[in-house]
Amino acid sequence: MSSSKFTAEYLKEMAEKFVIDGDVISVEPYGTGHINDTFCGTFKTAKGSTRYIHQRINHNIFKNPEGLMDNVERVTKHLRGKITARGGDPLRETLTIINTKGGGNLHKGTDGTFWRTYVFVEGAKTYDKVEDLKMVYEASKAFGDFQKDLADIPGGRLVETIPDFHHTKKRFETFEQVLKADIKGRAKEVQAEVDFVLARKNDASKIVDGMASGALPERITHNDTKFNNVMIDDVTKKGICVIDLDTVMPGSPLYDFGDSVRIGTSTAVEDERDLSKVGMDIGMFERLSEGYLASAKAMLTAEEKALLAFSGKLLTFECGMRFLTDYLNGDTYFKVHRDGHNLDRCRTQFKMVSDMEKVMNKMDAIVRKYC
Repeated sequence: MSSSKFTAEYLKEMAEKFVIDGDVISVEPYGTGHINDTFCGTFKTAKGSTRYIHQRINHNIFKNPEGLMDNVERVTKHLRGKITARGGDPLRETLTIINTKGGGNLHKGTDGTFWRTYVFVEGAKTYDKVEDLKMVYEASKAFGDFQKDLADIPGGRLVETIPDFHHTKKRFETFEQVLKADIKGRAKEVQAEVDFVLARKNDASKIVDGMASGALPERITHNDTKFNNVMIDDVTKKGICVIDLDTVMPGSPLYDFGDSVRIGTSTAVEDERDLSKVGMDIGMFERLSEGYLASAKAMLTAEEKALLAFSGKLLTFECGMRFLTDYLNGDTYFKVHRDGHNLDRCRTQFKMVSDMEKVMNKMDAIVRKYC
């Protein structure tokens, strides 16, 4: 459902379902997200205007919105306690849920949509492109702080909002099934890419097997560690608030660090056709490692630290394998805008994997430097 399908009257009515002091002035589309529909609501109060973020949760992807919001409520409540204890500002350093007038954290519309509202974090913003290498350090440190602060959250296990999201072993098994079925007859065209995946079967199992055996602990992780999921303070330029908490769930911190390496060290766009432009920036890897370990090194076990460099390779491999799986299956999951789009994406990821394999010793040395 596109945000353009919601009328001003509809959005005003939705915003009024939440406990907000003031009258609605406007509710306008906000941000560049592709999953949920996001709006900024401006309200007139006795002290001036106040802003809030309203979001429609995409329940086609997040099939348990209630469980998802229970996760977010538990996580943000725990983070507020940590932030307050160290003298921070919880209204700026974590998301703050605004309850509905019925007392819940989620409003279900009569049209079957699910809505939530957060306090707008003023004086900070997200960046789609890196403007300064210091920002890379700050964003990576913020994700490390996030994991560290949640290491002692009380209560039972969080809900898996997308089950097996980073279960690389199951992703590999799905790839094998799709390859065998070859419903579009494309396998013969991509033998080199297929061979690339099959040659790394053992890699796919390393982290999940370690977690299953207890050698690697299960922790609470973000699972979408893009640079633009950290808000950067306008004045201090520090990473102050981790956002987009929909995929916060049980996992391994190796998933988070590995995915930040996949995204943050690439020298080209994800669907670049000229593979000579594609590679892994070792300098960017050092900034990510330095920032993340400045926060997380005291929390991580020796076994986790030993796999940090490998995790970058693994999460990049996983993503490329998913693109290839979707290509073989007829492009049913990822949106494509041209013939072979998923194949182009797959090839950029595999090029990065190859580059990482060539410098894995250097990556390990960088990790040890900051441990």
